[in-house]
Amino acid sequence: MKINIDGININYIQEGKGYDIILLHGWGGSIETMNPIFIHLKNFAKVTSIDLPGFGNSSKPENSLNSFEYSEIIYKFIKAVGIEKANFIGHSHGGRIGIILAAEYPEIVNKLVLVDSAGIIPKRKMNYYLKVYWFKLLKRIYLLFNGNDKSKLEKFYKKYGSTDYSQAEGIMRETMVKVVNDNLEPLLEKIKAPTLLIWGEEDDETPLYMGKIMEEKIKDSGLVTIEKGSHYSYIDDIVKFRAAIKYFFKEELTV
Repeated sequence: MKINIDGININYIQEGKGYDIILLHGWGGSIETMNPIFIHLKNFAKVTSIDLPGFGNSSKPENSLNSFEYSEIIYKFIKAVGIEKANFIGHSHGGRIGIILAAEYPEIVNKLVLVDSAGIIPKRKMNYYLKVYWFKLLKRIYLLFNGNDKSKLEKFYKKYGSTDYSQAEGIMRETMVKVVNDNLEPLLEKIKAPTLLIWGEEDDETPLYMGKIMEEKIKDSGLVTIEKGSHYSYIDDIVKFRAAIKYFFKEELTV
């Protein structure tokens, strides 16, 4: 199914009956990457899984978005499809959106699950800044000799940029730069909804210390750690993940 929100065609699927649960995937993901959660929960609730703008079968925005603009689009989507209040599960970038929705639009958020969530600016070591400086220097040298040839510049990004940065193009690359620099830590104390944090013990994209910060800042929250889990902890131990969310949503699920 598709619905147009602010000129963007949003693709989504919706199955099941009962209390609403909304799934928000991570950067580079889609409805498909959330299927292990969707397939399970649709037996106990009405589950809506969304392709975020620029991903899956949803269209790209005309202008780059930051995390707050993503959240505003999802808020409008929720109202447009007739959902008054829901439980939210956000993975990584989807967690950013969940944090903002819970902090800024508390009336629509019943409970919140953040899975290996982004939103906290990482602690940077000196080698990170050296890499950034080196990348910018290489880019300046490259442009000096090659001009603004887009095809050649794209080859440069694919060779020297990060995986996410090199795979993104145009508006989505600009969007990625914006969202990774959105510091949502000040919003955490505003979240009133009961919040479950699920984290991979060995997550190297949004490390476990970020989950611990969120647990400390969000008043009504608890942290479940997936032993040896990665950034996709919900896939690494789907049995433990399903048990955790089923218990957390026990009042809302039909079992």
